[in-house]
Amino acid sequence: MATHSIQTNWRENNIFDTEIDGHTVTIDIPGESGGDNAGPGPKKLLLVAAAGCTGLDIVTMARKMRIELKKFDIRIQAEVADEHPKQYTSLHVIYDFEGDDLPREKLERACKLSFDTYCGVLAMYKKAVPVTYEVVIKNR
Repeated sequence: MATHSIQTNWRENNIFDTEIDGHTVTIDIPGESGGDNAGPGPKKLLLVAAAGCTGLDIVTMARKMRIELKKFDIRIQAEVADEHPKQYTSLHVIYDFEGDDLPREKLERACKLSFDTYCGVLAMYKKAVPVTYEVVIKNR
């Protein structure tokens, strides 16, 4: 079994830096909350990880299916609890495709495979909160 390991270092005030595979990820809180706004907050980075994970799956499958995407965006709408801990209580993933004569069935299959089988980040979320998705296709 593989393992992943990181180390996060406190820089100053509310700023933390993490080195990941030669890249620095900085987290902070907004100025109105007492931070320096030097980076995004950690909770939203969880959404970035989910979008990136499923997105990588889908572009890999689209390439194998010889689908030429002109544009592909992933939006995630996450409900946040009002009380502490202010965790996400649900997620809705929107796969938004744009291109010429895109094959709906193939793209829906790629999204379903990522959502149900391949994306490890979404798999972890689904153990904790309801997660849904939709596919939006805009043909030019």
